[in-house]
Amino acid sequence: MKKEIARGLLEIKAVFFRPEEPFTWASGIKSPVYCDNRLILTAPEIRNKVESAIADTVKKSYPEAEALMGTSTAGIAHAAIAGHILGMPMGYVRSGSKDHGRQNRIEGRLEPGQKVIVIEDLISTAGSAVNVVEALREAGAEVLGIVSIFTYGMKKGLERLEAAGVKNVSLTDFDAVAEVAAETGYIESSDIAKLLAFRDDPQDESWIDR
Repeated sequence: MKKEIARGLLEIKAVFFRPEEPFTWASGIKSPVYCDNRLILTAPEIRNKVESAIADTVKKSYPEAEALMGTSTAGIAHAAIAGHILGMPMGYVRSGSKDHGRQNRIEGRLEPGQKVIVIEDLISTAGSAVNVVEALREAGAEVLGIVSIFTYGMKKGLERLEAAGVKNVSLTDFDAVAEVAAETGYIESSDIAKLLAFRDDPQDESWIDR
């Protein structure tokens, strides 16, 4: 599944490789790759594969799940579609509470003790995903884990997830995307070393000059 989803993301150009001219993230980290999973929604064929894979992963990895909660905003549509496939309630968690109305941070009905799965499009350092997990726990939910479409597999992200005591299952990951990209000619095989060096330590920019 990892390589199939990776191939789909590459086919719709949701993954951009630019090792020679790195992207700069909001955190200031320079990255040789940028993954825009919002493009999945505009490509029906890969969208169907991704949503079916999310639903299958929920059933297989979290059989006790009772509801899906998307991260705002990128995880909302995926939680809604997968929830429809599963016949399961869904909602979403804002990055912060609204400043009007009921001032909700969690949208959708959430019952105390309800077993929920967080649906996330992408995990890098896992900060936003862990914040969502903590918000749901504070609201009384039992968070069984996360299903994400793509993960970089960064050490900081893995450490944050472990510290929060939350499991993440990703449909595909950085290594699979890099491997398929080399196989299909999106990048040179020699670029894989740069990509993996970035993944292992994003703060060390020496990979740029390799």
